[in-house]
Amino acid sequence: MTLLDTNALIWLEKGHHRAKPLTRGNSTLYISPASLLELQMLNEAGRIRLSAGALETLTRDERWMLDDPPAAGWFLRSTDISWTRDPFDRLIVAHARLRGWRLATGDGTLLAQLGARERLEL
Repeated sequence: MTLLDTNALIWLEKGHHRAKPLTRGNSTLYISPASLLELQMLNEAGRIRLSAGALETLTRDERWMLDDPPAAGWFLRSTDISWTRDPFDRLIVAHARLRGWRLATGDGTLLAQLGARERLEL
């Protein structure tokens, strides 16, 4: 099973070439509620443009499933991730670790910190 980081979600949704490894595998893909919040905040900051209802549409896309980890365990796990100050990276890495899933990412910082079994490099 594979959790998509926010960029991986965007790339897969847009058909970007960096998402190709995600379309070849048999792994079940998941998205995090943290990614949905990050997308909303990026939209509000003007860094991306989301259409009305885009987040709801993402939650119903058949290519992946929205996971809902228990908040207490998830947030507690994020306190162990002190190598980044990005709260979304902390939450998404903690989410993947809590579930024991690989994280699909192209983020160099995440790739450098995650073990080989913890990541799927895009």
